[in-house]
Amino acid sequence: MSTAAIAALALAGCSGEADSDPDGEGTNDNPLCAAAGASGSDVESLDVSGEAGDDVPESLDLAEPLDPADFERAVVTEGEGTQLAEGDFFSYAITAYDAETGEQVGQAGYEDGEVQPQQISASTVLGQVFGCATVGTRIVTVYPASTDESGQETSAQVQVVDVLSTPEKAAWGEDQEPVDGMPAVTLADDGEPSIEIPDGMEIPETTQVETMKLGDGAEVLDGDSVYVQYKGVKASDGEEFDSSWSRDALSTFPTTGVVEGFQKALVGQTVGSQVVAVIPKEEGYHQDGGEDHELYDEDLVFVVDIVDVFHPATPAAE
Repeated sequence: MSTAAIAALALAGCSGEADSDPDGEGTNDNPLCAAAGASGSDVESLDVSGEAGDDVPESLDLAEPLDPADFERAVVTEGEGTQLAEGDFFSYAITAYDAETGEQVGQAGYEDGEVQPQQISASTVLGQVFGCATVGTRIVTVYPASTDESGQETSAQVQVVDVLSTPEKAAWGEDQEPVDGMPAVTLADDGEPSIEIPDGMEIPETTQVETMKLGDGAEVLDGDSVYVQYKGVKASDGEEFDSSWSRDALSTFPTTGVVEGFQKALVGQTVGSQVVAVIPKEEGYHQDGGEDHELYDEDLVFVVDIVDVFHPATPAAE
């Protein structure tokens, strides 16, 4: 099985009741705790050990072949990192085994860039699999055999999944010298920016980008998916029109899925960086016949914190 297939399999549908106290933590107002799948005799019969990121065996030593009727989940090792919360993005690794033979059928996520970070919610299958686990947790799950709408059959499987990391909520790079004439940015304790437009600020003909913090992470390439915090204001009056901070959640999108000026603010930057971009309307929403857009005639200012990036796999040459 390919790594792409095994990564997708982790998001396949589950069934079974949630465990009201999956991690033994008693009352918890985190909805993910109640969303976690319940344990059961099949998953409890497995001898799985280790911590998140550790090597996993080539095969499982099953006491007897498993033929599970429902999805089951158990925590192998509880990590000491941040607890997952509704809406968080996180990185994970997964290894799958045939539930009848114990033979490994695929794995992904142990190398950088193999699995794209996912956003967790109590209403999705990710909530059932990971629950409110902490970073560093190893979980083992059992999936019953299934048949999808196209008639494709999937054998029953055992999966070992590790919670590897969650992105930072704000840029952490080294402070850089300010650039004259650019908007002034003040950061709150949690990193949320306030933007002050200088009197008479000159709007450039093409997007001007200032690096406020220089990160030490991977470079953002054209076509990558980025994970960011951002705030956008109108250059004309400083009025805010969009902000991930106000939604209390990171945003993710491909660099090719934003206006030209925003793309210029991202490509070539490094993870951990914070940038300010002054975008003339010609490289904002003035493009692509967007006359009906409320920002069509507006020059824009964005402050963007780049906290993670995913490089899509390059198709193999034939």
